[in-house]
Amino acid sequence: MVKVSAADVKKLREATGAGMMDCKKALVEAENNFDEAINVLRKKGQKIAAKRADRDSTEGVAVTRINESKTEGVAIVLACETDFVGKNESFVALGGQFADIALNVVDKEAFLAADFGGMTVAEKLIEQTGVIGEKLEITAFDKIEAAYVGAYTHIGKIAALVGLSTAVDNAEVLAKDVAMQVASMGATTLSYKDFDAAFVTAETEARIAVIEKDNIELGRLGKTLKNIPQYISMSQLSDAILAEAEDAAKAELKAEGKPEQIWDRILPGKMERFIADNTTLDMEQCLLDQSFIKDEKKNVAQYVTTFGDVEVSGFKRVTLG
Repeated sequence: MVKVSAADVKKLREATGAGMMDCKKALVEAENNFDEAINVLRKKGQKIAAKRADRDSTEGVAVTRINESKTEGVAIVLACETDFVGKNESFVALGGQFADIALNVVDKEAFLAADFGGMTVAEKLIEQTGVIGEKLEITAFDKIEAAYVGAYTHIGKIAALVGLSTAVDNAEVLAKDVAMQVASMGATTLSYKDFDAAFVTAETEARIAVIEKDNIELGRLGKTLKNIPQYISMSQLSDAILAEAEDAAKAELKAEGKPEQIWDRILPGKMERFIADNTTLDMEQCLLDQSFIKDEKKNVAQYVTTFGDVEVSGFKRVTLG
């Protein structure tokens, strides 16, 4: 039997992260050839990866990296099968190493082909699948470039990047706050202005259908019916529709006997409520139109203006699962 030194086992373990017994067996099989021993472990990883290809990798770690000039950022998810592995220090460190590489490539394809200590990132994933015994993969890869880029990561489960149009004073605070908003509220686009008209129409019809169905059951139970909105986005609220809503509010005030002299103090609140009730899609999916999580009296767009002449130019969000 081939004799294997403890020093060689330790060296192979440090290079691959494999267990001591796996390293010893690999060195024995490779007759103490270090490079061949790495190949042995890699082949083991390929076999395990093939067996576990149909497994769900819904746990893991989300990681961000930003370059020194704060003009480019990347967010990735290194996924695994169990929460136990996802919280392991070595696994989290591996995610960080991958993110360091990801920052310097243009896309996921280039990232998987990039060098990782003499092998590609894709090969490293297979190797570590053999070491850990779970399916590992990169399930998310997003980059952003801007005059200033900031990031926020929520307990390694959700990561967000935000780009600003200019590096204003306290840009770090602004970018982090907005990235926290992205991570927390899950916006899909910047503004309602980005919506396709056909999408808004289809979404309106779908939501109305759901509420009408719910109301049938609520009516059967004798409970209060849900309000059926006419609109769900600011993109639908034309000047004519807003004017009509204001006229309706004035008629309501008149019917209530409210003096006309005080209408100017009441109407803004009523119109704000009308807009809020009829822009639910925007508040769910549009970052700038959402209520700011740190101060719900203003939306994100209003918060951004407090930092001066700056705009949110883009954002990315990655998450486990």
